[in-house]
Amino acid sequence: MNTTFIIALAIYLLVFIIIGILDLKKIKNFTDYSVAGKNQEEFAVLMTLLATVIGASTTIGITDTVYKIGFPGIWWLAFGALGLVLQAVFLSEKVRDINADTLPDLANKTVGKSAELIIALIIVISWIGVIAGQLVAMNSLISFALGKNSRWIFAIVAIIVIAYTMIGGQMSVVKTDKVQLCLILFGMLLCMVFLYSTKDENNLEIGKNIELLNENYSLSTLFMQFFVIGGVYFLGPDIMSRNFICKDGKTAKKSAWISGCVLLAFSVIITFIGMWLRYNVAPEKLAGKSALMYAVSIMPKPLAIIMIFALLSAILSSTDTCLINASSIFAKDILKKESVLAVRLTVLVIGALSLVLALIGRSDIMALLTGAYSIYTPGVIFPLMIAIFVWHKKDLRKGLWIAAVIAGGLFGLAGSYFKPLLVKAGLPQGFFPYLPLIGMALSLILALISVKWKSQSEEKNFRI
Repeated sequence: MNTTFIIALAIYLLVFIIIGILDLKKIKNFTDYSVAGKNQEEFAVLMTLLATVIGASTTIGITDTVYKIGFPGIWWLAFGALGLVLQAVFLSEKVRDINADTLPDLANKTVGKSAELIIALIIVISWIGVIAGQLVAMNSLISFALGKNSRWIFAIVAIIVIAYTMIGGQMSVVKTDKVQLCLILFGMLLCMVFLYSTKDENNLEIGKNIELLNENYSLSTLFMQFFVIGGVYFLGPDIMSRNFICKDGKTAKKSAWISGCVLLAFSVIITFIGMWLRYNVAPEKLAGKSALMYAVSIMPKPLAIIMIFALLSAILSSTDTCLINASSIFAKDILKKESVLAVRLTVLVIGALSLVLALIGRSDIMALLTGAYSIYTPGVIFPLMIAIFVWHKKDLRKGLWIAAVIAGGLFGLAGSYFKPLLVKAGLPQGFFPYLPLIGMALSLILALISVKWKSQSEEKNFRI
């Protein structure tokens, strides 16, 4: 497979480089480069939104999770789908009407400059981990396809991804996402059909073990993931970046609604792939492979190649989106430069940092992604949601609003990265999973208190 894969990979990446080069002439300013001109139609937004949310965590990561804990592994994507639907119902049109370019810019327009800076810092720092998580998955996939671990080839592919993102920006990302999503959906459906068409007596066990909770997945875990994972899909920077590129609010709302429904259907497909592997493949047969990689290994060569490029598309469609969004945020909201050159240079820097982290860091994809989400979600979701709801209706006490973001983020940070220190401090380990939820609750309370529910005239009348 090595030669065939390398040739196909070269053609695949060349197509994306060409798309970037062709879009180069169309890029006139920051709006064109970072938010695709803010004029994208419903079909383009739907395709790029789905391609963005279906990445390493929702393919390789979810399959491994289902293999380990059973059918309740579906909840990660189910909560993602629910988050998109709730966004369509409550947020999509409101956010598009504010007419921001980035999520921190949205915070600036609804709260102020101090809010913009702190949200920007949280996203950029956290999303380097998200990008690294996608690159870790890409390294595993390339190693599997080659039959050996080749860091040179992985690094070359990563550099090419960074390059085409840097050249064409958001405009090219939207176009490449269309190609990648078609490959993703076709590949995953093909995999499920192949697995269930093979004869194995244990297939009957799958139907008997469809359960929403079990000994591996408790009600408390369900509750936590609803907020931590669902929150990112409800008001995450990459998901909302698809809102910013829409031509209007109605396009944003409809795209989010349809995407949620499609994502729910996709969650069923990927979960049943994991269930087949759980009940038909003994752990020793995996031999260190991820569950989904084992599925690819037993497929006929033509189908395996299609599946590999489906997975590669899932990884790259999320990686380039995260990369261009984090870089646009750094340039616009931290450096205060609405410059195409500034964003391109930032793409290069953030891409390089993420690549280094992927090469020397942990190989647990879900741990990298969950760690990043557990900082962002407790600190940002509720305060920003409340700011959007009260925009042009009520004023905010900015200092208290910032405190809400910091308090929530610190709880998430402590729960993800400072567990040894908390153990030494005497905090029970069973308490750790609840720290992000406590952070979310605290940020919600402080954000609500920060709202000036009565106007100045109302307060004067009340005193009289």
